[in-house]
Amino acid sequence: MYYLLLITLISAILGASSIKQLDKVFEWRNLEFGFSSESERNAAIRNGIYNPDTPVPYDIDVYYPPKGGAPRHFITTPRDEEGVPYSLSYVTKVQRKNGSELQPYPSYDWHSSKGKDCDGLTSAFRMHIDPCGRMWVVDTGFIECQQRCPPQVVAIDLATNKLVHRFRIPESLTKVNVSSFVTVLADVSDPPPHGSCKQTFLYLCDILGFGIVVYDVDKRDSWRIENKYTRPNPNFKKFTIAGESFELFDGPVSVSVTPPGLGVKRNLFFHTLANDLETYIPLDIVNNPSKWKHQHGRSQQSVKELGRRGVQCAASAISKDGFWFCVYMKPIALYGWNIRKPYASSNVKALVVNNETLQFVSGMKVVRRPSDGREELWMLSNRIQKSFGKRNYKEINYRVQRSDIDYLILGQLT
Repeated sequence: MYYLLLITLISAILGASSIKQLDKVFEWRNLEFGFSSESERNAAIRNGIYNPDTPVPYDIDVYYPPKGGAPRHFITTPRDEEGVPYSLSYVTKVQRKNGSELQPYPSYDWHSSKGKDCDGLTSAFRMHIDPCGRMWVVDTGFIECQQRCPPQVVAIDLATNKLVHRFRIPESLTKVNVSSFVTVLADVSDPPPHGSCKQTFLYLCDILGFGIVVYDVDKRDSWRIENKYTRPNPNFKKFTIAGESFELFDGPVSVSVTPPGLGVKRNLFFHTLANDLETYIPLDIVNNPSKWKHQHGRSQQSVKELGRRGVQCAASAISKDGFWFCVYMKPIALYGWNIRKPYASSNVKALVVNNETLQFVSGMKVVRRPSDGREELWMLSNRIQKSFGKRNYKEINYRVQRSDIDYLILGQLT
């Protein structure tokens, strides 16, 4: 079916007897940033460096040490407004009145220059931890709508907390003072235990410049994909979440790839935020610079339409067994789809329905547990509709939730 009608979705929700529940991991009324001491924290508040009501989280990723140990949870808080002292952090066990305390990652020195030193992090938006234990962080370079530094991606080795790679996005692949790179996905063709992690491609979403940049890490080569499919649809610029409406005319927000070993052709899946269309490009075409460099990245015939949802969704992810996940805006629910089947209403199932806790899932990751090899789905919701008015800091505004994927798909997608 070409359109996924809302009435079909609602009927599926109301009629589903096996709707799942998510595990609550973290909740915040507003974000609690930590410093090296309580006096330093108080000084940061007095001086306007830290305003507890300003930071909004956008992404979550989780690292399980391969040899065991407690998982580490990372959060991004872009510097869209004043009062965000650092934009990449980890969640600590320290509890404050509004939730768990955050601490800067890798250290406060990476964030303290606020764009004066472009070798640090200016404004981290999203990240992706690859199978090699590297965290790839996309940095917009913007602070309060001003381009302080060129956009970049940095890779940090989570075993040592050291920088292992930096990619400054060439100006030729950006739209100066417009491009905003908000999502990064790393695809590693030679992961451990037998690979060397050299064969890595990055896929970067330029949400305001309406394009996707591809970076071959090993060859240090990059190119841009931009055509009608990377543009938003004016018919979907209005968003309504939990009864509140706002407008965003945003381009590509999410990319995911077919996992290896499924016996099917590998594809890059993507969608723009202001659209209901899901699309894909064969990965061998995406990763071939000759297909894009000489055609200025506008090779539209290479892009294939999967189908339409009739509604927007933001972050998405695919499990190793080929199950795709995304939270729809209206009705508010986590949906799943087996990528080996047609993208149609009969195959896209409501897995979790929660009008309160799933309000705009901006961050979503599939994370593998080394202890048993099973996968978890992690999600961060930030109630983005409240950003256009006044948040109530007596309410829970930000949530991190998780679930085992085997539990989510049982009886629904299997």
